[in-house]
Amino acid sequence: MDNRQAIGSWLSGPRAAMEDAGADFGYRGEQLGLPEDGPGSIARPGRRLGALAVDWAMCALIASQLITGSYGQTSSNWALLIFFVMSALTVGTIGCTPGKRIFGLRVVALGTGGVQPARALLRSLLLCLALPALIWDRDGRGLHDRLAGTVEVRI
Repeated sequence: MDNRQAIGSWLSGPRAAMEDAGADFGYRGEQLGLPEDGPGSIARPGRRLGALAVDWAMCALIASQLITGSYGQTSSNWALLIFFVMSALTVGTIGCTPGKRIFGLRVVALGTGGVQPARALLRSLLLCLALPALIWDRDGRGLHDRLAGTVEVRI
C-alpha cells in the first residue's frame, strides 16, 4: 500500500477502509428491514438536524417571549423543559414534532410502528441529555433511539 492509499483510507474513515477491503455493510436501515430510499427509509442526518433546529427555535421563542421576557440562561432552561414536554407529547401521540413534520420525518417503534408514550418519554429524556443522541450506530440511529426501540424514518 502506498502513502496515498493509506492517507485516503484514514481520511475517508474506517467504514470506507473496510469496504475497500471487501466488507459489505449494506445500506443504512437494511438490518432493520427498512427500504433504502423513499418513505420508510432511515432519515438522513441533515433532515434530522434541520428538524431539531426548528423544534429548538420554537421552544426558545416560547420560553424567551412568553415565560421569561428575554433570552438568557433562565430562558434556555425553560426552552429545554418545553422541548422535553413537546417532544414527549407529540412523539408519543402523533409520532412527530412540528420540526419533524416540516422536514417529512416520523419516529416509529421497531416492529409495532406506533410509539407508545413510555418509549416517547424515554427517547425525549435521553435526547435532552444530548450525549446519547451524539452516539450513532452504523444504521444512523442514535443511542437514544436504540434504547427506546425507535427509529426516525422519512414519510
